[in-house]
Amino acid sequence: MEYINLTDTVKIPIIGIGTRNIGGAFEKDFSHDKECITSIKAGIAAGMTHIDTAELYGNGHAEELIAEAIKDVPRHSLFITSKVMSQHLKHDAVIAACKGSLERLKTAYIDLYLIHHPNQDISVIETLRAMEYLVENNIVRFIGVSNFSVADLHEAQRFTKHKIVANQIEYSLVARDAGLFTKNMESEIIPYCQQHGILVISWRTLAMGLLAKAGGFLVLDEMAKKYNKTQAQVALNWCISKNIAIIPKARTIAHIKENLGALGWKISEEDSNALELGFIKYKSKYPKELMK
Repeated sequence: MEYINLTDTVKIPIIGIGTRNIGGAFEKDFSHDKECITSIKAGIAAGMTHIDTAELYGNGHAEELIAEAIKDVPRHSLFITSKVMSQHLKHDAVIAACKGSLERLKTAYIDLYLIHHPNQDISVIETLRAMEYLVENNIVRFIGVSNFSVADLHEAQRFTKHKIVANQIEYSLVARDAGLFTKNMESEIIPYCQQHGILVISWRTLAMGLLAKAGGFLVLDEMAKKYNKTQAQVALNWCISKNIAIIPKARTIAHIKENLGALGWKISEEDSNALELGFIKYKSKYPKELMK
């Protein structure tokens, strides 16, 4: 496994286990529980000990599946990230949401707790006071954000004495500077975060499967052939080569194995540039397939 710095003293696997749509999208779905639990266990056994989830995923069922998968794993060996949804950003609601996640995860603490989306109708001061309470009471180890612009980050950093250690944003070959919730990822957000010691964690790194299919993009197919890798492995490796952590969905053992194939090699700078040039038409035009 390859690791990346979260803080000066803490490293996490550069590839984690994403659980979006595991256990349902916005409602609980029990139809793939056994398969999901098995794949999470396989990922952990392979060293993918960063598990990313949220109270939103499957209306909490993703967290319940994680609890089942990790019940026999020493807690200290895992790094669990969860998120509080934007509707729950008032002070008491943040704390209640976090405690709900703890109950579903069956754990005493969450390693990294993120604000899932900014909410302009709720003062970030109120939210961050609750996040500080969670840290100071050893309920959460670190705090961070998700889908925050540079302006949002500036505002949040003004009102917390605890460092914001991560910003989770959409970033992929087809969503480099214009995503579903953020803009200027590559030109503004990523440089700002990396200059200020805020780990960037990419979601939708495979663009909901668009970058995992042969025949979709000629330049990606060419690179897959050149490196003897799958299209997904090339797309994931391109992202981590930029010192960005990733959390691709892993509902099956096949997903786990393929994701791990993005490690142990590095795309050349020349080929990385060729990939980016091949996808340049998507830099300012967001793919319709992802507008959901």
